[in-house]
Amino acid sequence: MSKLTPTPGQTVGPFYGFALPYAKDRELLPPGTPGSIRLQGTVYDGAGHPVPDAIVEIWQADAEGQVPQRTGSLVRDGYTFTGFGRCAVGNTGVFTFTTVNPGPTAAGAAPFISVVVFARGLMNRLFTRVYLPDNEETLAADPLLSALDPERRRTLLARRDPDGGLSWDIRLQGEDETVFLDFEGAAQ
Repeated sequence: MSKLTPTPGQTVGPFYGFALPYAKDRELLPPGTPGSIRLQGTVYDGAGHPVPDAIVEIWQADAEGQVPQRTGSLVRDGYTFTGFGRCAVGNTGVFTFTTVNPGPTAAGAAPFISVVVFARGLMNRLFTRVYLPDNEETLAADPLLSALDPERRRTLLARRDPDGGLSWDIRLQGEDETVFLDFEGAAQ
């Protein structure tokens, strides 16, 4: 059997704001729902400037740590938590989601939100995670975080806002570049 050669990626912008958003895409829960929080941040380029045309997607467990298995991610009904959201950043590079604090998916695991970034100039999407900053013991035991240098590790940790929400910025390159994950060999 011959090994297939993957086709190269291609840059995909600048049409995100037109082609990919959908109604309530950034609302995993309606704002104001009991237990809901805001996850917010800015996407920055290597020079430290906001990226004006990007899409940020999140995938996460619910508050009890269960990974949702429900359909309907693109049609928000106001009741079903699917664990998926998408946000076009606009001219300021800012993204905002209404979601919940994800619970740990296993006993003793550090809760996190999976993040995918699409932006003009990127040949392929970027994968990363944002971790909740609340339990240093579980963060220290996390296999991914413990494999990183402490300075790099902090690029994956959100800050807890006074209102209980989370703030976390994405830096595509340069100083304080966010740690991005490589899934080499996953797709054959």
